[in-house]
Amino acid sequence: MAGSIPFLPAGTTLPPLPYLLAVLLAAGAVGVALRRRPPQVTGRHVLALAPWIVLGSAAHVLYVVDALPAALAPLAGSPTVYLTVGTTAGASWLALARGPPERVPTRLAAAGALLLVPVVAAALATGISPAGARWSTVALAVTVPVAAAVWAGLTRLRPETAITGGVGALAVFGHALDGISTAVGTTQLGFGERTPVSRILLEFGWIPPVPVVGTGWVFVLVKLAVASLVVWLFAEYVRDRPAEGFLLLGFVAAVGLGPAAHNLLLFTVAG
Repeated sequence: MAGSIPFLPAGTTLPPLPYLLAVLLAAGAVGVALRRRPPQVTGRHVLALAPWIVLGSAAHVLYVVDALPAALAPLAGSPTVYLTVGTTAGASWLALARGPPERVPTRLAAAGALLLVPVVAAALATGISPAGARWSTVALAVTVPVAAAVWAGLTRLRPETAITGGVGALAVFGHALDGISTAVGTTQLGFGERTPVSRILLEFGWIPPVPVVGTGWVFVLVKLAVASLVVWLFAEYVRDRPAEGFLLLGFVAAVGLGPAAHNLLLFTVAG
């Protein structure tokens, strides 16, 4: 167990040793293969990983609601699920890279989506909470115009950030959705925040609440400000070293989109 370590989210665990060794060996093998035969990396390739990011979140929801077979459950705990899905995505990318280069992003995204659909369906089959589904929809509906406005404002104030393209926009959207869904979950559904630093920002009792997100609006603003700053800082990196820049910015997007997707699905089935 690692959940008691400061600044780590509650529920952070390690799987049994045989699972841990298998996941680490598989991840290492795929990592070596990617290093020896690096595939082409563009913004489109990184965007194609979005379904895989959501897949990891959905798999972890199945783990949280105890809906996975015992043999598979250790692979979907946190943080093991990131290695499990990341290794599968990396292996798929390597396999698809042997085909026509222009089709790799589309096929990579399609592969992730094909795996995602049954996992989401399995989560929904455990039951749907009307209140949770309603507030998940509200969180998504609020996020879309907020993220669009922030992205438009960022590219207007700092035109150089436009070079990050869809990946930069995804980073802003992912963190906006994470912030808003977390605030909605704590305010409207009584969910707790597992990350200590985020919990502090959500528990300022003296801050006046606003509709939908309550006092969590401070947390949302911090998330948006940090995401915007990071995208702006990455603009030069993406321009000078696009492959590395897009990959790292994609990781930033995943840190927001992954928890956000987890929130929405978990609220829907357990809210």
